[in-house]
Amino acid sequence: MLRTGSVIFRRHCRTNVFTQIGLIMLFWLIGDAAAKATGVNIPGSIIGLFLIVALLATKKLSVRSVRLGARWFLGEMLLFFVPAVLVVLDHPELFGILGLKIFAVILLSTAVVMTATAVFVDLCSRYAERGMKYERF
Repeated sequence: MLRTGSVIFRRHCRTNVFTQIGLIMLFWLIGDAAAKATGVNIPGSIIGLFLIVALLATKKLSVRSVRLGARWFLGEMLLFFVPAVLVVLDHPELFGILGLKIFAVILLSTAVVMTATAVFVDLCSRYAERGMKYERF
């Protein structure tokens, strides 16, 4: 009975966007709880991301189980930044030197994150290609 329930949940998780969003948020909550419990100075969302990546890398979690939810989050990302834009409009001091400093930090950090992401994706694609070559023989 338990095995049948597990199979049904996995099938449901692979086809339902809301279940996948909930699963991703569950990892975020687990990471947040772990960060608070251990007292590490790392955001819980990052710990949750590492948990998902570790489970994906060890094939304990299927990419199909989070793909639709991740696409939804990426598609609706602008929705998460609208409140930040409204806060900037409430603080005119951000349009002076302080705003330029913050803008420089944002540009630099964005460039670093994009570069790190590009390198990581490139390494992963090379690793996947190398694995595909071995599977053919």
